Amino acid sequence: MPALTLTGVRIIDGSGRAPIADGVLVVDKAGIIVFAGPAAEAPAVNPAEAVDLAGRTLLPGFIDSHVHFGMASANGPFHAVKSDPALIAFEAAERMRITLDAGVTTARDLGGISAGYRAAIDRGLITGPRLKVAVKVISHTGGHADYHLDGGELHTHLEGWGELADSVDEIRRAARRIIRSGADVIKICTTGGMGSPHDSPDDEGLRIDEVRAIVDELERHGGKPLAAHAQGTAGIHAAVLGGVTSIEHGYGIDDEAIDMMGERGTFLVPTLSTVYSGINRATMEPYHYEKKMRWSGITKTNIAHAIERGARFAMGTDSGVGAHGQNLRELGYMVDLGMSPGEAIVAGTATAAQLLGVSDTVGTLTAGKLADFIVSAVDPLTNITGLGDPDNVLVVATGGKIVKDTAGLFSPSRPSTPTRTLTRTGEATR
Repeated sequence: MPALTLTGVRIIDGSGRAPIADGVLVVDKAGIIVFAGPAAEAPAVNPAEAVDLAGRTLLPGFIDSHVHFGMASANGPFHAVKSDPALIAFEAAERMRITLDAGVTTARDLGGISAGYRAAIDRGLITGPRLKVAVKVISHTGGHADYHLDGGELHTHLEGWGELADSVDEIRRAARRIIRSGADVIKICTTGGMGSPHDSPDDEGLRIDEVRAIVDELERHGGKPLAAHAQGTAGIHAAVLGGVTSIEHGYGIDDEAIDMMGERGTFLVPTLSTVYSGINRATMEPYHYEKKMRWSGITKTNIAHAIERGARFAMGTDSGVGAHGQNLRELGYMVDLGMSPGEAIVAGTATAAQLLGVSDTVGTLTAGKLADFIVSAVDPLTNITGLGDPDNVLVVATGGKIVKDTAGLFSPSRPSTPTRTLTRTGEATR
């Protein structure tokens, strides 16, 4: 007997295929999908044991390929310095919980938390998406991961954020240290950035020979993926030619880079949330605000062109720079720049799963995969922005286990606790 059977659902399975109007999902006791398809082809169902979702839309759990659970820019740069470490840890855990509530069942943290958070989620000690972690970020001294003030003191708590390395040998050692720390992915900086005090997006970071050295190290350790913070054009080229798996941000992407990425199968994670909703003069350092304002229009123009050219997109929000728990707004931003809603959904499910190396277990509603799914109150093919409102994500399940049910669809007499959001101080409010 199946552990869970859903009937009367409209299935968008994440593959890009047309929706199934009258669908059925059957999940076994191990949380594995047994069947996902048309009711006419479904195994025999006992109506008394099924949950009829009355035409609501069922989608795979989404995958955010670029988050930072260890930070919340709305808190300001000195929050972690002024706060007890235990509070900081619990705030990170709460960010993970509201991200799951928003419909993200898998996430890749690209710097700022340890592998211990991944283990805590796997062991059920805290609630959140399945995690892939980079732990730290590698850059040159004075680069994007260097947050020292001019006088030599650290600008924030980010001493645990970066690995500074200035030669091929140092870069190899930095990569080895991060691998030793339990990282699933290595993140490097081939350009400067918006939030770093000493450089700009057009400044070049790690060189091609340094990127290739890390690729070599990763091949020697089982072939872990390599993500490049790359915003300016020259640094994007260096990252692609060096052999990275993904370009993060890609704001200065040009036709040459798009062509090279297409030849190599390189992913683009555009983090549009940072330019659509991640700009707040009241909470940003002046240099950060000025760079963001200068680059926001450039970003939209170039990413729109990359969409038109058919680049390989995976969804990522850079939440932490922007708000946590609003991840699916990114889908609407991609559609605003030229994607169809169906293409944006694929970027946040199947393609993101390919990037993270988990497409054999999640990313589509397919028999044999884990039953990670959400139930939406809106039709995302006609109202993709509505899916970005966590209140419209009625149900979230991971591995067949219901972890959010605000509409009481699975326990009509006892709806689950409404989603909470974080205040500027990191406290959760209803």
